[in-house]
Amino acid sequence: MAAVTQEDKLLRMANQIASFFRSYPDDEAVAGVHKHIEAFWTPKMVHKLEAALPGFGEKADILVRRAMQIDEPVAESPIRAATRDPQKLGDGASDAG
Repeated sequence: MAAVTQEDKLLRMANQIASFFRSYPDDEAVAGVHKHIEAFWTPKMVHKLEAALPGFGEKADILVRRAMQIDEPVAESPIRAATRDPQKLGDGASDAG
């Protein structure tokens, strides 16, 4: 059995994010995945996933593949504006951490 790599863990997390957004319209779902990863992942995590993504093929959810290929989504993310920027407090944003 092969060892689980950091890239495998990142893909699992990204696929879980995609599963959450699956019920939204396609463009909103892609935007949601993109914005979540942009807001909550470190640049190192993003770069590792981007580099490994081609090798994952169909293991990577189509929403993840699409979200990682864009610079800016064409649709708005379905998540509330206050949660898009975790650095800002108030208006419902979390101050945990």
